[in-house]
Amino acid sequence: MSEVFMLMCKNQLIKHEGLVLNPYKCTSGALTIGVGRNLDARGISKAEAMYMLDNDLKECINQLQTHLSDIYVTLNDTRRLVLVNMCFNLGIFGLLQFRKTLAFLRAKDYESASKEMLNSKWATQVGNRAKELAEMMRKG
Repeated sequence: MSEVFMLMCKNQLIKHEGLVLNPYKCTSGALTIGVGRNLDARGISKAEAMYMLDNDLKECINQLQTHLSDIYVTLNDTRRLVLVNMCFNLGIFGLLQFRKTLAFLRAKDYESASKEMLNSKWATQVGNRAKELAEMMRKG
């Protein structure tokens, strides 16, 4: 199929289906997103999930570099990974609520930062994830 034909198909489907970037219930009640993608019946492919994950990771890293650049640039990859993971899980504004943890990171007190991570509602919600990330933060 030619690129022109594919573009014609896309334009017509967007016209008839619409382009909705958040999940919604279509007229038949199916959870739908994008251009009529029935998530209940079809879901997404692994390649689509990995594409979205790549975009989400890039966004997390951009947010960390914007909002926590003074900390992020000083950390090794292991500790950066912890912040990316937390940002992904909590969102940047959720992560920014970890004021004591971030203060300890600024002071390069990784032992106290890891303890403070575990001293949170988040840690009780995510269980072993928090323990693993706190240990990574502590050891670097």
